[in-house]
Amino acid sequence: MEATPINLSSAGELERAISEFARAANGGLIVTSSGLSISFRDLIVRQAAQHKLPTVYYSRGFVSAGGLISYGSDRIDQFRSAAGYVDRILKGEKPANLPVQAPTKYEYEMVINLKTAKALGLTVPPAVLARADEVLE
Repeated sequence: MEATPINLSSAGELERAISEFARAANGGLIVTSSGLSISFRDLIVRQAAQHKLPTVYYSRGFVSAGGLISYGSDRIDQFRSAAGYVDRILKGEKPANLPVQAPTKYEYEMVINLKTAKALGLTVPPAVLARADEVLE
């Protein structure tokens, strides 16, 4: 297995890079967290589908938008914890006096989109489906 990082700054670069990457046999994509991956979420999902590239994303939002699989931390839980801190600050507590909190969940969640797997011609093994936190059909 060979990993090839792709640094992008525009939609055109993204489309060219994915098209070029798709020419290699047995390829796939791993999309990591960045401002650009968030901004270009729909384009990335669309390009991966167009080129029939299996893609693993860091966030379930990509799978909800039609991506194949995500494996990452539960951001909703993180935002919920942050909201508690904001509430306490708005009620007058000084940020310096707030305790540092450890995450309540150390697990990652896996979400699989079976419709996308079928469109890519992939069969997701039952053991992987059993491990998934959510399966979209």
